[in-house]
Amino acid sequence: MKEKTADRRIRKTKYALKKGLTELMSIKSFKEISVKELTEKVDLNRGTFYLHYKDIFDMVNQIEAEMFEEFQIVLNVYNPLNVTDYPLTLLEDIFKFLKENEAICAALLSANGDIAFIEKLKNIVRAKCFHDWNLLFSKNKADNFEYYFNYMLSGCIGLFSEWLQSGLKESPKEMAFITRSIIIQGINFIK
Repeated sequence: MKEKTADRRIRKTKYALKKGLTELMSIKSFKEISVKELTEKVDLNRGTFYLHYKDIFDMVNQIEAEMFEEFQIVLNVYNPLNVTDYPLTLLEDIFKFLKENEAICAALLSANGDIAFIEKLKNIVRAKCFHDWNLLFSKNKADNFEYYFNYMLSGCIGLFSEWLQSGLKESPKEMAFITRSIIIQGINFIK
């Protein structure tokens, strides 16, 4: 029982630190945030912070690693050969993930966020898309993959950012439909 209480306290502490970091990132880069500033904001002492993280960079890296692990699970649930609504259902789950992690995603994707976050995200998505591309298309189309992928992913990241910044007005399902339509129909979607 004591172990559960400790785990709960750790989760609450990490949640408070993450929330505080997210709030501070709305006004300044995470690189400019000090441990002292963060711990004062969330009313914890610095010693508590150092029980969990080496510094702010370590904290951001751990948060990103946890998010990427969860995101990888979302991506790997779907097999493009077995899912009739692929990629619509996958896109909807991605938007649900973003909605559940709205504050930290918005912070990390903002100008005050971690530029490396976007590159790491691209690499995770690239691996999944390349795998699916090879299942769905002939090998001689592999040369076109990087062009298509970079075009599509840059647009998707723009859509994610816009959706987060505009207050998640549309549901994840609506955003999945919009995203799929733009990917598949391109310019015809806005005519």
